[in-house]
Amino acid sequence: MPRKRCCGIVEEIPYCRRFIPEGEMNSGSIELFLEELESLRLKDVVELDQSDCALKMGLSRSTFQRVLNSARRKVALALLEGQIINIEGGNYIMTNRIFECVDCAHQWEEKPCTLGGKHGYEIACPTCGSMKKVKLENGVKHACGGHQHGDHEHGHGCCSNHK
Repeated sequence: MPRKRCCGIVEEIPYCRRFIPEGEMNSGSIELFLEELESLRLKDVVELDQSDCALKMGLSRSTFQRVLNSARRKVALALLEGQIINIEGGNYIMTNRIFECVDCAHQWEEKPCTLGGKHGYEIACPTCGSMKKVKLENGVKHACGGHQHGDHEHGHGCCSNHK
């Protein structure tokens, strides 16, 4: 019996989780797991070396390589065959979120929201009780709340809207 694969650490859920090719579709859809997308992001967008990617995701180098190869194969097949790409599921855990209070400058860490858990907009500063905060991502401040795109809201708060 094969052993269960380790969970990869994922920093955030993507805003767009479905890509549909233009024109006629040939052969259905593929499911790209969230840890596979994270491996693509770290290696091909952030351009970390494989060891750093594996470390950031909490995986061995060989497991990271298998996840990355699977992701690249799925994306290549979807592009070549005109398949829909659905980004969901997989073996992953979310990283904690870091907030900074606008009023008192206190910084604190929160676990990712879970079903029934608190999203970023619902969390008060543990020091002063203020609801005014920003999310810190790699030292960059981001406003908390849903992201607006055109005339619709994606509903992703400080921890994204994952299901």
